[in-house]
Formats: sequence, C-alpha cells, structure tokens
Amino acid sequence: MNCKIFKKLIKIIGAATGILFIVYFWNLDQKLMAWLYTLVNNIFDRKKVDQVF
Repeated sequence: MNCKIFKKLIKIIGAATGILFIVYFWNLDQKLMAWLYTLVNNIFDRKKVDQVF
C-alpha cells in the first residue's frame, strides 16, 4: 500500500518538476507578464484622465 502512494508521489513531483523546467527554459512567466502588462496599459490608456499634471 505504501509503495503505491510513494510511486504516485514520485510521479506527481516529477511532472511538477518537468512543467516548472519548461516554464523556466522558455521564460514563459515573463512572456505572460509582458502580455498582461500591455493589456493593462491599453485598458488604462483608454480611460479619461481626470487630473492633468
């Protein structure tokens, strides 16, 4: 019984490590943040400004 749990745990840890390595290798987190940054900038650029400095 413990062997099945141990094997399942090793598979989950291995899959998580593989996914994190792919994200790190292709810098996907920074690419996602750059996309979100431009999206948020576009949203705020459309808003009317109430104070001008």
